[in-house]
Amino acid sequence: MTTLLIALGTMVAYLIAYNTYGRWLARKIFQLDDNAVVPSVELNDDRDFVPTDRSVLFGHHFTSIAGTGPIVGPAIAVMWGWLPALVWVLLGSILVGAVHDFGALVVSIRSKGQTVGDVAGRVLNRRVRLLFLLILFMALTIVLAIFGLVIAAVFKQYPASIIPCLVQIPIAMAIGVWLHRKNVHLLLPSLIALIAMYSTLIYGNSGVLGTLNQSMAEWSVITWVLILLVYSYVASVLPVWMLLQPRDYINSLQLITALGLIVVGLGVAGLFGGAPLSEGGDRVPLEISAPAVRANPEGAPAVIPFLFITIACGACSGFHCLVSSGTSSKQIKCETDAQFVGYGSMLTEGFLATLVILACVAGIGLGVTEKMSGGPVVTGAAAYEARYQSWQSAQGLGAKVGAFVDGSANFLKALSIPPAIAIALMGVLVASFAGTTLDTACRLQRYVVQELAATFVRGSGAEDVAVSANPMTWLTNKHGATIFAITLALAIAALPAPGAEMTLANAGKGGLILWPLFGATNQLLAGLAFLVISFFLWRRRIPVWFVVIPMVMMLIMPAWAMLIELPGWLNPPEGQSPNWVVIVIGCATLVLEAWMIVEAIILWPTVRGIVEEAAVAKPSS
Repeated sequence: MTTLLIALGTMVAYLIAYNTYGRWLARKIFQLDDNAVVPSVELNDDRDFVPTDRSVLFGHHFTSIAGTGPIVGPAIAVMWGWLPALVWVLLGSILVGAVHDFGALVVSIRSKGQTVGDVAGRVLNRRVRLLFLLILFMALTIVLAIFGLVIAAVFKQYPASIIPCLVQIPIAMAIGVWLHRKNVHLLLPSLIALIAMYSTLIYGNSGVLGTLNQSMAEWSVITWVLILLVYSYVASVLPVWMLLQPRDYINSLQLITALGLIVVGLGVAGLFGGAPLSEGGDRVPLEISAPAVRANPEGAPAVIPFLFITIACGACSGFHCLVSSGTSSKQIKCETDAQFVGYGSMLTEGFLATLVILACVAGIGLGVTEKMSGGPVVTGAAAYEARYQSWQSAQGLGAKVGAFVDGSANFLKALSIPPAIAIALMGVLVASFAGTTLDTACRLQRYVVQELAATFVRGSGAEDVAVSANPMTWLTNKHGATIFAITLALAIAALPAPGAEMTLANAGKGGLILWPLFGATNQLLAGLAFLVISFFLWRRRIPVWFVVIPMVMMLIMPAWAMLIELPGWLNPPEGQSPNWVVIVIGCATLVLEAWMIVEAIILWPTVRGIVEEAAVAKPSS
């Protein structure tokens, strides 16, 4: 019953927060205006700037910001007990993450759809713009390199998810063309998409399709990464209405209905117990199997500051500012939609993270195998210990994803959903979230590369970027920028494990060396986005305390964690060489952050009440 009360309590808390704090931000702070001209209308190019129904845009925004972050992060953070994870997710998403996402979205809307990096150049100075763009470039390179590996790993771990995920692409394109050309109501396309997707989920792992799933699951990791990055290239350069936007929308339909099933299953399990472990057996009572607080898990770092970088998405994530200012601000068709899209999506993600926590600390207690590879079925505290015995045992991607998939599938089994379908549905949920983040990140990286290249081209004295002989001019083109982005990501993802030979079998096993950086750089980016939002408001004499407090926190915690990790990267265990890729990127990020903070401290006393120069619309390229 405790598990059910937590789920219901957090749901109510998020609804109250949206209608109180979120409304206060919308009306009193950002003063959203129904009649304001937004970038999607003023700069409509039918490719990147496209006025979009707020339900469709919510689907794009939510699925893009979520990814696997709110699954993997909470699934490992419950190592310190369920209470610290739950408190950070609840308070973090309401007071930190949703404010960050909402603020970045509004600032970009008021800046003709410019990314947060470009806005930094106007509200601070041009040097800061360049520093911010370099940080964005490194952060997005990590995302592109890692998320391709994550999806490949999920496909290999849950083959039944492959066909349902691939079929989403043609369904999305058909829906996108239909909506764009016919301008029909969303209800019928939504129902058709849901029926088609769930049909492939239920029947897509039987007969010929099941054999095909198993065959594709045997493809090498790097083969899958290459396929996924090529898909990301296509999604990045096509008009948003044709693939990116409808795929995110239909994904959101499937994912939100799946979350609804989890909630209903959790309710049934809380009231009546989980599915019997054997035919004719008793239903297993739903109880929290993990300790509320676990101060010193074996091999784990200190809960502070590492809790705040382990759980990023679900509480606060710097990647979200890129989605808010990179794609969503160019599609929102009315300023007042920003609260629903920006603040509302983050609260929805917070609720997803809450369900992940409950799946990992209570759902697995309904019965899981003693080991990921099999063994006897264990329940209760033994199930938690089987998956979270030590920090090292819970570190692998399979263990993190597996804890959530098994725990949430147990909720679905309580509804008498067959185990195979329950597992497949959760596998599709994880892979789909990662996929929507991957293609959105590729589009965002394209913008960043184009902006950086244009900066260096102009700096060379070229007056006309389009005809300049500067060798970087090709990167100002959408195709050149995207090819460069995916090629770099593929090269990093293809790294073998440290000390291993570069072979097809080993390719991809070393790419995950960037995992230690993902949480820290992501959270540092959130702190820097808060810095830009603060300057935007400060120049307009708007109160900034509600931004400055989380900004300080999000600058200190990840830098602190990275400095703690640095000696371990420089002095690895005997027999291993230093992880120089991680060291270089980590140190460069810290130096760039420190430089930006110094620039901000110098500027802060001098700019209050002085509105920056107006944003200038950029031509499409």
